[in-house]
Amino acid sequence: MSDARPRGPIIEGWTPPPRPEGLTLAGPNVRLEPLDAEAHAALLFRAYDGHDSVWDYMPAGPFASSAQFHRWVRDITASPDYVFFAIYDLARDAYGGIASYLRIKPEAGSIEVGYIAMAPQLQRTIAATEAMYLMMDWAFRAGYRRYEWKCDALNMPSRRAAQRLGLSYEGIFRQATVVKGRNRDTAWFAAIDAEWPALDEAFRLWLDPSNFDSAGVQRSSLSDLTRLVRVASDPAQKH
Repeated sequence: MSDARPRGPIIEGWTPPPRPEGLTLAGPNVRLEPLDAEAHAALLFRAYDGHDSVWDYMPAGPFASSAQFHRWVRDITASPDYVFFAIYDLARDAYGGIASYLRIKPEAGSIEVGYIAMAPQLQRTIAATEAMYLMMDWAFRAGYRRYEWKCDALNMPSRRAAQRLGLSYEGIFRQATVVKGRNRDTAWFAAIDAEWPALDEAFRLWLDPSNFDSAGVQRSSLSDLTRLVRVASDPAQKH
């Protein structure tokens, strides 16, 4: 008698990917270096100083002093649960933010990007987008099957950023946690490996210098390119 109970397909030829240890990720506009308190904390604190809103939806911050921020960087980078990067904007010759891999589950092929804290001078720049592209690109090239983005459901800039980067909205976990004494409903977004070739093409088209005029203004938006290449690769998405 055959077993008619529905189950997921067998995954052929896949092995758990490596953890993202000791990485430096670099592109034409940005470099992501392993975050180090001695090398980066003072420079990053200077970039964040006076911009406390960067930390509104974060578990940590804002920080009252460079020493306090230094201690936090030292402690958080010592945790095996996170792999943090300092984001260096090549055009501005300055460090402008941090981002991390977290909830790293090689056995499931799942990895999350989070703790993204970009100072105003890095926000909405080519370097900021390229930083997110480099982290996603490494994850899928390494063999991860699922790339997650989670944020406070009230954090509309983060939600818009996730969808601009091509991640699909998967819903809200109500009363998921408590952050700084406040309730947090968590919005979930993700991309999977089958979607990456189309997303990768969209990123490459957007990042190409020909996509920007002499004033640095984009000719095609990343959101439009993501939609177009997805439709081209899967015509069913037209409907």
